[in-house]
Amino acid sequence: MKKLAFLCCSLLLAVSAQASEVKNMRALLGRLLPEHQHLFIVKQLPDKDGDHFTLASKGDKIIIGGNTANSMAVGLNHYLRYYCNVSIGWFVDDKYEMPDTLPVIEGEVKIKARCNDRFFLNYCTFGYTMPWWKWREWEHFIDWMALQGVNMPLAITGQESVWYRVWRKLGLSDEEIRNYFTGPAHLPWHRMNNIDYWQGGVPMSWLESQESLQKQIVARERELNMRPVLPAFAGHVPQELKRIFPEAKMDKLACWAGYSEPYSPSLLDTSDPLYAKIQKMFIEEQTALYGTDHIYGLDVFNEVVPPSWEPEYLARISKQVYESLRKADKDAVWLQMSWLFYHKSKQWTPERIEAYLKGAPLSKQILLDYYCDRAEVWRLTDKFYGAPYIWCYLGNFGGNTNLAGDLRDIHNKVEASLKDGGANLIGLGSTLEGLDCSPFKFEYLFEKAWDMPQHQDSDKWICHLADRHLGHSDHRAHKAWLLLHNKVYNFTAHTTHATAANARPSMRKRLVRTDNRILNRYPNSVLVEAIDLLLECNGTKELFAYDLVNLIRQLLGNRYNDLFVEYKSAMEQCDRSKMSELEGKMMAIHADLEELLSSRTDLLVGKWIADARAFGTNDAERLYYEQNARCLLTTWGERDAELNDYANRMWAGLTAGYYGKRWQMFFDAVNDAFDAGEKFDEVQQKALHNRITAFEEKWWHDCLGNYTSTPKGDPLEVSKRIYLKYR
Repeated sequence: MKKLAFLCCSLLLAVSAQASEVKNMRALLGRLLPEHQHLFIVKQLPDKDGDHFTLASKGDKIIIGGNTANSMAVGLNHYLRYYCNVSIGWFVDDKYEMPDTLPVIEGEVKIKARCNDRFFLNYCTFGYTMPWWKWREWEHFIDWMALQGVNMPLAITGQESVWYRVWRKLGLSDEEIRNYFTGPAHLPWHRMNNIDYWQGGVPMSWLESQESLQKQIVARERELNMRPVLPAFAGHVPQELKRIFPEAKMDKLACWAGYSEPYSPSLLDTSDPLYAKIQKMFIEEQTALYGTDHIYGLDVFNEVVPPSWEPEYLARISKQVYESLRKADKDAVWLQMSWLFYHKSKQWTPERIEAYLKGAPLSKQILLDYYCDRAEVWRLTDKFYGAPYIWCYLGNFGGNTNLAGDLRDIHNKVEASLKDGGANLIGLGSTLEGLDCSPFKFEYLFEKAWDMPQHQDSDKWICHLADRHLGHSDHRAHKAWLLLHNKVYNFTAHTTHATAANARPSMRKRLVRTDNRILNRYPNSVLVEAIDLLLECNGTKELFAYDLVNLIRQLLGNRYNDLFVEYKSAMEQCDRSKMSELEGKMMAIHADLEELLSSRTDLLVGKWIADARAFGTNDAERLYYEQNARCLLTTWGERDAELNDYANRMWAGLTAGYYGKRWQMFFDAVNDAFDAGEKFDEVQQKALHNRITAFEEKWWHDCLGNYTSTPKGDPLEVSKRIYLKYR
């Protein structure tokens, strides 16, 4: 009887689980395709041989099968892309249109996953894109991740609420804790043990709102078969903890990225008994609030210098980190970035990396090979010495908006890695820093996690992309996108990725945050030819309009680079007439870019600011959030710090009200020097630098300029009119 009861119970649980998968997939259909959901039949497939999905037609209905709701979502996305010419974007306000009649599928499509784990997001994304998101944005984005098959998302929202509870229990005051946290947009770098206290004083209402939001995020991600990667304790502690535990082994780390000493973090040694105690407290508090899938993101030395480089010390650290995790959660898996091995590659020698990794059980770790588009660390570490790892494409730094990405490079590296990367290569992922770029490169990457034939030929894939963005097939759109694919999107993203229009003005050989290797990779005539071809297609879709704005803003930025080269030459020749003419043209580009970008909601700095202010419960909080939002995009940190302009982007409000203002200050300074019969020399350059620095700080601190969050004009009409001026 007991055996029969057990079998009945198991059967009921299996039936319930299957019903849940179908229910969750139907809910996703209702959110994304409310007017068409009745045309889809969803069915559960046996959960064997890894993730897989099937597609077929039955009358006017489309049948989507899958072993999980996540697999079914990938199947839906495949049908939308390759049968309906529909792309669903990652932003909630992205528009898409379904065909009047759903296309019929001939026969049955059967597709399996090539790897079990598909990771997404970067700690930085939570600062450069997501700090001001609410559930409306997150709900859509989680659905977008499901469509790509993401099943291991980074989920670090709301951890300050957990830390608040831990630090309070250990004796810190409310004020000490909230001042220890940075401003919301800077929290990713506080979480990564880089900075403390910067724009601290986070309101309690922020902690409460983020706690509530994280509960919604992880619940929905789990409904869609994702295992959220939650944080754990890496040793990062408030300096004030020393007051309560004077004997604690704490090190004040070196200053990070140009920040001054008051903002440098403190690290508790893993050998201190307090370390394991805090780890256990944090895991217990977090699990009570958000549950757990037993995968914990924990990075001890991200972009910071360890107190010692001795291999024995590094091995001891990793051993004790894992032991603290295991004692808090016996099923814990330690996930960490391999970015540190790339970022400080001279210091992280093979001997040190091996000692560090082998200090903990390799089978209980997952390494993210973070920047494979630039350097595949697995090749430099004997495949991470056997530790499971995920091949990751980064693809964007700081939310920079210049065109970058190389599908052929992604294809070649992924295929070679799947072939030669060893049995411990367990998945693919992306670690982009910002979403303010075209998502197609990341869509391509996640398709490679499945045995779809489309991604094997990047030329064919890019033509499918052209069809989706236009809404139908047109050879002119194919030709335009093949041009872009072959001559523009043929290199990877860098941290110095901006045009001169966004850069801080200077007469130096290279402007900060620009790179001539990037700026001169292709002639502007390529963009002109591609835009001409697209305009001949007379597209009307949302994605088509985005493409035009995206390409034209790049064209104008590139023209700005060329004009500045001419301007410097005219300066050397003391040709005032030519200088005046070029100044007028460059400032006109700022004005035209402002008008172009103002036509789209997603390209308005005013929306970024409005979204930040919306978290405020009073005027003081609204000002606090606005200052924090403005700071990250501009100076980033302290006055004249290393990361100034790191998060630059071509957005309305920034283009004219910030970058344009700096350039006008530059031109005025040069003109004043020439009017006085002098050349613009180093002394005057330094004086200008100080004036620009003061303006930058004032812009975010005093909130200079009121920027609208409402777009102006039709993007297609504005794009065409402005383009004709620069063609």
